[in-house]
Amino acid sequence: MIIVEWLLLLFLIVCAIAVSISKNLLNSVIIFMSYSLVMAVIWVLLRSPDLAITEAAVGAGVTSVLFFLALRKVGQLHKKESENESQGE
Repeated sequence: MIIVEWLLLLFLIVCAIAVSISKNLLNSVIIFMSYSLVMAVIWVLLRSPDLAITEAAVGAGVTSVLFFLALRKVGQLHKKESENESQGE
């Protein structure tokens, strides 16, 4: 079980670094979602289910939805689609 905990902690560090160096905002949001889900699993392993539910609901759920709405508002979600269409023509 200790190996699983260390792997999860290592994954958290990798996610934190990946979010910091990612140039694509959509990828950053997806990495942040995975960070929050792994953090929720770690809270379960630490026998704190109330924090795990909160982390999963707020970190991976509400915050990610707000990030996606913000990306759509500033046009980052449709940027990729328009680039792909212009390259195909």
